[in-house]
Amino acid sequence: MFRLCCVLFLTCAVLFAGAWPAGAQTQTKMAPLSYKERRLANGMRVLSVQDSSSPTVAIQVWYKVGSKDDPEGRSGFAHLFEHIMFKSTKNMKSEMMDRLTEDVGGFNNAFTADDVTVYYEVVPSNYLETLLWAEADRLKSLTVDDANFKSERDVVKEEFLQNYVASPYGKLRLLMDQKSFKQHPYRRPGIGNIDELNAASIENVRAFHSTFYRPDNATLVVVGDFDQKQFDTWVDKYFGRIPKPDTALPRVEVKEPARAGESRVVEYGQNVPLPAIAFTYLIPPKADPDNAALRIAEAILSSGESSRLYRSLVYEQQVAQSVNAGTDLREDVSLFSFISILAGGKKPEEAERAVLAEIKKMQDAPVTKAELEKAINQIVTNQLRERETSDGKALALGDAAVLLGDPARVNTDLARLQAVTAADVQRVMKKYLTDANRVVIHYLPESMRTPAPATGEGAPAAKKEGN
Repeated sequence: MFRLCCVLFLTCAVLFAGAWPAGAQTQTKMAPLSYKERRLANGMRVLSVQDSSSPTVAIQVWYKVGSKDDPEGRSGFAHLFEHIMFKSTKNMKSEMMDRLTEDVGGFNNAFTADDVTVYYEVVPSNYLETLLWAEADRLKSLTVDDANFKSERDVVKEEFLQNYVASPYGKLRLLMDQKSFKQHPYRRPGIGNIDELNAASIENVRAFHSTFYRPDNATLVVVGDFDQKQFDTWVDKYFGRIPKPDTALPRVEVKEPARAGESRVVEYGQNVPLPAIAFTYLIPPKADPDNAALRIAEAILSSGESSRLYRSLVYEQQVAQSVNAGTDLREDVSLFSFISILAGGKKPEEAERAVLAEIKKMQDAPVTKAELEKAINQIVTNQLRERETSDGKALALGDAAVLLGDPARVNTDLARLQAVTAADVQRVMKKYLTDANRVVIHYLPESMRTPAPATGEGAPAAKKEGN
């Protein structure tokens, strides 16, 4: 089962006039999620939403451990362990989660991100107890043996080769994090790398499990058709008995320093068909209020073929085959990024100038009313669509609780987005997308590398020092 870290920012195989009163746009209302929150004696957080619109239930367990928590010299551990969690436990055979979900018409999967690892299932509601038991079982009695470790390590290594070595722009995806962060562990690849995966031992993996997979580092989110009293009883029965370790949870405390000037990087790839460029800018942590306006700016710049970037670089100037912008929001510090694959025969400097010109336009003048309304409507529509399912509701609630630090934000962030004005967009573009805050990457075909001067026959011999 393909369980690659799904919050990587870009899929690079193809790659991706005046202000007006804030209240001018009619706000779309979204029915609030009425959730119940409690914390077990062992520290586990439990969030639940009763929803009888479908006879199904979504179960998610959010662990506050992501690729930023990988041990030094062991990048990829959080993702590797996500794979191992689908192997055997004291009471379940390997891949039993598939049988418990798929055989009853449901599904299960997981993803590893920079800050969290999330396991999720959707099943008919009469199987809720079974899945609560199964999630608790793999938390407390996972079999971390040499066979499971080596088989899943091989799977992860193959993912790395397919998605980052064989993919023409896979290396660029890794470079964007590596070159964007000087000190924060976000600089390390969430997928890991072959050398560090090969150097890992079963003892390393067991230590990682005992450090992070514990009830006081987990948030259980359940949304669907269930009886609240019965649900609480099951949670106490299966999760409440898992002991809380005495040791403190380690947390990343590294602060990424502000950039003091533009940084430029040129890298080459063996199987790169066309040059590409990328920009990254440091922006605030995911929970920061400014990210609402930055998300609107992203949509105006690159959402669809009518967006500013696509219109300018692809249609009008024809310097790029594709162009995109993105807000990669993370718990500690985030990125606003641009990436473009050039059109044939075009130089990186041409695309670079074109992107910078579009950034400057948004810094110099407010976006139009039509652009703002379109961007807001796109984001609101996507959020409403995501909330149509029980797993979509659970994902939104878990994100608010674990990454935004407040489950109530599941009901307030839509209004925050809809309140963004043209002046807000202009302000954040000026504040964060500055020359001094920019990393520029030129990713070029190996054929464009200038050969090193050869030392031919007849070249002057090096002068000896001394007598």
